Amino acid sequence: MENRELITTAELAKILGISRIAVFKRIKRGQIKAIRVGRNFVIPRDSLPEVLGQVLSKKNKREIETAVKKTVREYGQTLRLLGNE
Repeated sequence: MENRELITTAELAKILGISRIAVFKRIKRGQIKAIRVGRNFVIPRDSLPEVLGQVLSKKNKREIETAVKKTVREYGQTLRLLGNE
């Protein structure tokens, strides 16, 4: 029986679009919270929003919004042309 409160490193790699090795490296660096089960790691499902970057501080949100506005202001025409390709 599966514990759907936990996901495997392979499942997380697929969600993030990266390799399992990259997931292991992020776990080792502390960027992803994981639990060791034997020789493997599992990731608590409730930590997914943080891993996926969905949990942002207000400061981070403002910085991102400012960067997006600046990018659109400076490269808007180029972005529109690229979007048409």
